[in-house]
Amino acid sequence: MSLYLIQASYNPETVKMMLQNPEDRSQRVRQPVETLGGKVHEMFFSFGDYDALLIVEMPSNVAAAAIALAFASGGAVKNIKTTPLLSTTEAVEAFKQAGRSGYQPLTSARAAG
Repeated sequence: MSLYLIQASYNPETVKMMLQNPEDRSQRVRQPVETLGGKVHEMFFSFGDYDALLIVEMPSNVAAAAIALAFASGGAVKNIKTTPLLSTTEAVEAFKQAGRSGYQPLTSARAAG
């Protein structure tokens, strides 16, 4: 299973409803994630571009996309962003593989030519 960061911005109507009736949304988020085979590790509220941040573990990219689509379809959010997260070990391995890939950026080709 892989980790994902899900960032969501509430629309103005949702903020208004939350002001009128504040509630802990974590259980309403946790249940659909678990239905898709995932697990909510953390849920935060934040200031700035996004109102809610979740760190979830999902069984696949398809499941991560599905939960993002489900959240977006409800109408409570105006913006949602899902970012796959790599562990430090995975990132080091990605750098190693990238170094072995043989990719030649255009800037390197110009310098050599």
